Amino acid sequence: MTEEKAQAGRTKPNRRALIAQLLIVLASLLLFASSRMGWVSVEAFDDKSGESTNSIVGGTWAPELTAWALALLAGAAAALILRRLGRRILGVVVAIVGMVAAWPAIQLLSTDPDPQRARDLLTSGAATQRASDPTMLSDWAQLTAVDAIALPAVIAIAAAACAIFGGILMAMQPGAAKDSAKYDNPEARKSKVEQDLAADPTSGRVLWDALDADIDPTEHR
Repeated sequence: MTEEKAQAGRTKPNRRALIAQLLIVLASLLLFASSRMGWVSVEAFDDKSGESTNSIVGGTWAPELTAWALALLAGAAAALILRRLGRRILGVVVAIVGMVAAWPAIQLLSTDPDPQRARDLLTSGAATQRASDPTMLSDWAQLTAVDAIALPAVIAIAAAACAIFGGILMAMQPGAAKDSAKYDNPEARKSKVEQDLAADPTSGRVLWDALDADIDPTEHR
């Protein structure tokens, strides 16, 4: 019974680390999906073409959404090769990204969309990728309504929550060291990294090797 409990104690952090990675991947996918959906609906009247309704997608209204989605996906991939200390640091970074990623959606739901910004995006061609007809609204069109679309913003907030929870879980439960480490000599490897830190403490490669070996590089400066 004691051995079974010990085995459960060893596997539980690994399971939690896997859940953290899955949450981060889910956050990335949800955030990217939200960025492709319409965030703002704009109704306008043009004396030549009449009434029209256009939507501005999240990736245009908040261009940073796509970058954050890719950053979260890269973080989930990096967790596969980092060791405990590296995953702890990565978890903190992911949680911070999640907090920042929630802000555009919260701002959209808590305040009315800026009509002037909506006009600028629709008249400048930034809201469409069509080379033959880049603008969605004429310069003389009058905006009659500018409304936020709630669902995509809620999805973005849910994505941010997944990232925050996944990042915190990864920081608290980074999981065990990789199985391949048992074929190495941990003490010899740690000694080699410490020597490299002493010789070149600013080297990017050495810093990553230190994090991979569960060594805090700031203690060797």
